[in-house]
Amino acid sequence: MASKIEDYALLSDLASAALVGRDGSIDWLTFPRFDSDACFAGLLGEPSNGRWLIAPAGTPSHVRRSYRGDSLVLETVFSCADGEVAVIDCMPIRGDQLDVVRLVEGRSGRVAMRVELVVRFGYGAVAPWVHMVEGDWVAVAGPDSLRLVTPIDLRGEGEGDGRRSVAEFSVAAGERVQSERIVLNANQTKPQPRYSEATLLSAMEGAGKMVDDEELKAAMAGRGLGTPAT
Repeated sequence: MASKIEDYALLSDLASAALVGRDGSIDWLTFPRFDSDACFAGLLGEPSNGRWLIAPAGTPSHVRRSYRGDSLVLETVFSCADGEVAVIDCMPIRGDQLDVVRLVEGRSGRVAMRVELVVRFGYGAVAPWVHMVEGDWVAVAGPDSLRLVTPIDLRGEGEGDGRRSVAEFSVAAGERVQSERIVLNANQTKPQPRYSEATLLSAMEGAGKMVDDEELKAAMAGRGLGTPAT
């Protein structure tokens, strides 16, 4: 079940956005733009519609969170029976790819953590093919692809639409789990060009059909707009 809308915090790189619940779950993420389909859509339904959870294995006694300074770097601190741990989330301003970075930092004691990753493209409707590529976790569905770079060993769990990737680890005071990054390579989800060379030439040749002025239409008849050379 999704959290209340007021329990979500926003991450953004100025081109797309994610929503992170107080429970440490990213329940909404659009790739690669704001108006793209969501690949995490648990916000609209259930965890099986897509989410990325990093949280204590047990129920925390207290959760506090804030943005660092004037940034959109979100720090969520979980106080647990065995200690305190922070999950630090951000979406760096992109270069040639889009990233979501999550860092786990031990503050006191030793806290057992869990990870659950469910990618569902198309607003939670499309389950991807999940496999390993050069040690990285990769989910692919048609032209859409996500890569998770992490030192944590994920394993598959469940069947069919309930299939998900999970892991457990622990973090002690002063320890950090290296940045986990979900990476989207821009060339893997780049929109298809509106015209190919052939369809563009065809549109140019038939441009006269779209002209209302009869004199101009007559002048363009049989010639269209421009030539293949231009």
